[in-house]
Amino acid sequence: MKLSIQSLANIAIELQHGLAGRDRFQRLISSVRELLQCDASALLRYENQQFRPLAIDGLSPDVLGRRFALSSHPRLEAIARAGNVVRFPADSQLPDPYDGLIPGHDELKVHACIGLPLFADQELIGALTFDSLNPAQFDVFSDEELWLIGALASSALNTALLVSMLEKGALPTTGEINSGKQSTYRADEEMVGLSEPMKQLQHEISVVAGSELNVLITGETGVGKELVANAIHQLSPRADKPMVYLNCAALPESVAESELFGHVKGAFTGAIHNRTGKFEMADNGTLFLDEIGELSLVLQAKLLRVIQYGDLQRVGEDSTKRVNVRILAATNRDLKQATIAGSFRVDLFHRLSVFPLYVPSLRERKGDVVLLAGFFVEQIRNKLGLTQISLPADTLSMLESYDWPGNVREMKHAIERAAVLARAAQNQGEVILHRYLFNLPISEPQEETNSNLIATVTASSSLNLQQATQGFQRQMIANTLKDNQMNWSASARALGLDVGNLHRLAKRLGMK
Repeated sequence: MKLSIQSLANIAIELQHGLAGRDRFQRLISSVRELLQCDASALLRYENQQFRPLAIDGLSPDVLGRRFALSSHPRLEAIARAGNVVRFPADSQLPDPYDGLIPGHDELKVHACIGLPLFADQELIGALTFDSLNPAQFDVFSDEELWLIGALASSALNTALLVSMLEKGALPTTGEINSGKQSTYRADEEMVGLSEPMKQLQHEISVVAGSELNVLITGETGVGKELVANAIHQLSPRADKPMVYLNCAALPESVAESELFGHVKGAFTGAIHNRTGKFEMADNGTLFLDEIGELSLVLQAKLLRVIQYGDLQRVGEDSTKRVNVRILAATNRDLKQATIAGSFRVDLFHRLSVFPLYVPSLRERKGDVVLLAGFFVEQIRNKLGLTQISLPADTLSMLESYDWPGNVREMKHAIERAAVLARAAQNQGEVILHRYLFNLPISEPQEETNSNLIATVTASSSLNLQQATQGFQRQMIANTLKDNQMNWSASARALGLDVGNLHRLAKRLGMK
C-alpha cells in the first residue's frame, strides 16, 4: 500500500479546518493512524529536553500527561537528534516508551516503530511517532512518503505555536516562557491540566502576571498554590530576579520579625551578626508568603507598613531601607471570615487581595486526574529506575472516582507508594499499578455492578439455580472483558482468576 497524493491532500485539507489546536492535532494523528494502519500514533511537542504529548490515538489516556525526558528515553532521543525519518528495527534493544501502554495489549511489546522529527526554521519543535505490533507494518511506506506527512505536521504545529504566542492567552505548561527562559525550568513546577477550571486559572495567571499587583492565592491544602505563585513570577517582568519563599506557619513568634525584616548584630540575645531578611532578599523580585493567615496581628501591622510604603526597618536598627517587592500570598483559610473574627487585619487583607486567585480542588477538575496520573507515574518511573509503569483502565477509573481530600499532593504520594509496592512485589523493570496497591477508601464500582447483575438474573422466576448462576457468570465476564478492551489476561486479573481457568470457564459457558 502506497500513500496516494489524494490521501496526503485530504490530511492537508483537514488541517485547515477551523478547529482549535488540540482538535486539529487529534484529527491529524487519527487520520495518519488510519492511513498507515498502525496500532498507535502520537504528536509530541519538544521543549526543555523532553517531549510532551499534544495528541494521542491508540494509547492509554494517561500518556497525554506523561513527559518523556530524552535522558531516560533513548528512542525519543534518537528521533530528536535525527534530521530525517527514524525507523527502529523490530529487534531493537532500545526500550520503547509505549511498551505496555497500548490498551488491550499489555503483554505485547511494540515491534514496529517510526519517528518523524518536526522542524520549523531548522529548529526541532516536535515529533510524530507511529507504532505497530506487526513488525513489517511500515515496510511498504518509503521515507519520502513519511517525510511528506512530517512536513504537513510541522506546518500545523508551528502555526499553532505562533498563534499561541500572539494570543498570549495560555500559560506555558512547562514553566518555560515563550522567550526561551529554559534555565528556570523545573519538571516538578509544571501545571498539568486541560479541564475548564484549570484553563480559567491559567488565563487569570497570564492576565495578572505582567502587572505589579499583589496576588492572594486561595485553595485547599495540596492543590498547588506554590506552583501558581511560581507561574506568576516566571511570567512577570521580575522573572530574572529572585522569588523568595517563606512559610509563615513554620515561623516561631520569636524569630518571625527577624526572618521577614532582618536584624543587626546585638539586636537581641543570639544576634551575633547582621542578618538579611526575606524582604531585602526579594528586593526588585517577588516574595511568596505561604500560609499568610498564620501571621500574628503584631507582624501583620509591620508587614502592612512595608507593603504600603516600601520602608523596611531591621530589628535593632533605627534607619530604614527602601525595598521594591511584589507580594504573592497564599492561604487555605477563609481570610474574609478571619477579618470578621478579628484574627486578620482588614487593611492587610485588602492590600494582599488586589487580585485574588482561586485554585480549584481535584474534585472540581476530575478531567485532569488521568493526566496527572500519567505525569506522576513518569516522574516516579525515573526516580525508581524502572523501564515502564503502566496504569490499567480499572486503576484509572478508580483514581477518577476517588474524592482526593488531600488533592494533588495526596494523589502524587498515593502513586509513589503504589509504585514502590509494585516494584517490590513484581520484582521487574516493568510494573503494573493494580488498583489494590492504592488502598484507597473508595466504594467499589464492581460491587454495584454485581448487585445489578444479581437483580437482573434473579428477576426471572423461570430460571433454576444453575441457569441463574451461569447467566450471572456470562454477564460478569462479558462486562469485565468490555472494561478491559477484550484483554483476557487483564480481565482474569480483575476477576481474580488464572487466565487459563478463565478461558476454560468461558468455553464451558458457551462464550468461546
